[in-house]
Amino acid sequence: MSVCEYKPGLENIPAAQSSISYVDGQQGLLEYRGISIQELAEKSTFLETSYLLIWGHLPSREELNKFEAEIYSHRRIKYRIQDMMKCFPETGHPMDALQASAAALGLFYSRRALDNPEYIFQAVVRLLAKIPTMVAAFQLMRKGNEPVRPRDDLDYAANFLYMLSEKEPDPLAARIFDQCLILHAEHTMNASTFSARVTASTLTDPYAVIASAVGTLAGPLHGGANEDVIETLQEIGSVGNVRSWLEDALANKRKIPGFGHRVYKVKDPRASILQKQAKALFEKFGSDKHYEIALELEKAVEDRLSEKGIYPNVDFYSGFVYSKLGIPQDLFTPIFAIARVAGWLAHWKEQLGENKIYRPTQIYDGEHTRGYTPIEER
Repeated sequence: MSVCEYKPGLENIPAAQSSISYVDGQQGLLEYRGISIQELAEKSTFLETSYLLIWGHLPSREELNKFEAEIYSHRRIKYRIQDMMKCFPETGHPMDALQASAAALGLFYSRRALDNPEYIFQAVVRLLAKIPTMVAAFQLMRKGNEPVRPRDDLDYAANFLYMLSEKEPDPLAARIFDQCLILHAEHTMNASTFSARVTASTLTDPYAVIASAVGTLAGPLHGGANEDVIETLQEIGSVGNVRSWLEDALANKRKIPGFGHRVYKVKDPRASILQKQAKALFEKFGSDKHYEIALELEKAVEDRLSEKGIYPNVDFYSGFVYSKLGIPQDLFTPIFAIARVAGWLAHWKEQLGENKIYRPTQIYDGEHTRGYTPIEER
């Protein structure tokens, strides 16, 4: 058997065959099950999009009504999980709290009946329903407050915003947040999705699959770039400082948060949609002082780096949207996870279809025929 070429990070090496999503990085195209992200963001909802991703087709009215009703009725989390979360340190990162909480769900619901369609349906429902509740609950608990009880009369996005503040959100804010969830729901074989599929291939329960993916997303090279964007714009300080800041960053080989993508060589289509969402929020609720800096930074980066295919990615404008919605900065990545649960579950379900446990090889570059040295002689 010949030795394969080693590719760090498995770059450009297919890890699965999938019909869930498609990206054309040269054209700036993203599709979920063949439907463009622009059309879904305009016409669909997050739960309808989740159904599409997981079951492969747009639901009928009856199917969607049942799916939504099941999720709305499963939003509450068991008091033992709440008691566990109250013991988490207030200084802990919300992503760590979410990973632990997601894994804890398996203690209550893990039967591993992976050949049972009803078990799969209920697992999907529970994870989509309870993950937002956990994120909102930890946000309030770490401030010493009791979590806000979910409201069955509010839709998915509106209910999450309500649980953060106990105030019913403006309909425009809720709709834009729902669109944000659609945009972040799935993106082919990224690091956290690969982690989910590897974990799923062992036939463990879906709660462990999601906990594994959350842990992967928590890494600074995957999630969290939108937090860094806001901090970068604060560092730049004014429109007049943008060009000099950029030249200094390039000279010192600093990463520019919110720019560049392993796949896209043009502007991320999700970034364009998020920019429109930010403008709509600014028109209704007031502008963000950092937005003009962001626009100038986008122009400056395009002037200097467009020939290298470096343009804004999904993280560049999402922070503006979340900030205007009143969401704390360290919840940006947990919100990414709330959305991406849909994609992770779609890959979990697809992996079960023709499963084979992942067992990649390696290229050994260590020593051979070494002798053992007794501890007295070392």
